[in-house]
Amino acid sequence: MFLQADKANRKQLMTTKTEKQRSKQAKETQAKAPRAKSAKCGVTADQFRRVALSLPETEEKSHMNHPDFRVRGKVFATLQYPDKSSGMVKLDPETQAMFVSEDPEAFRPCNGAWGVQGATNVRLAAVHPAALEEALLQAWRRALPKGMR
Repeated sequence: MFLQADKANRKQLMTTKTEKQRSKQAKETQAKAPRAKSAKCGVTADQFRRVALSLPETEEKSHMNHPDFRVRGKVFATLQYPDKSSGMVKLDPETQAMFVSEDPEAFRPCNGAWGVQGATNVRLAAVHPAALEEALLQAWRRALPKGMR
C-alpha cells in the first residue's frame, strides 16, 4: 500500500504546475551555464536501468534482443542499442535538439527516420547522471497517454 501511495504522490508531483515551472527554470539555468567537461562521470547499464525503473508504472521487457522500458505498454527507452555501451531515449525533436546541443558527446540522434522523430542515442560512459535522469523523465512523460502528461 505504501508503494502505491508513493507512486501516486510521485505521479501527482510530476504533473503539477509548480513542477513544470521548476523544469522550465532549470532548463533556462542549464542553457546559461554550460556543464564543465569534468562534471561528466558516466553511468553503467545498471544505473540506467534503476533510473528508468524508478519512474511510476515502468516495466522492463525485451525487444529485438535488448532490454526496453515501457509505461502503459509504450517504449520510452532501451538499453544496449545500438551497442552495449549505449542506450536510447524517445524524445520529441525539440527536446532532442536541446540535449544534443548541450552535450553532443553523450547524446546524438539515432540514424534514419527514428532519429528525425526524436529517438536519441545515449553514450553511457559520457553522460552525466543528472542529464540521463532528465532525459529518461522527458521520454517517460512523452510515452504517457496525452491526458496524463
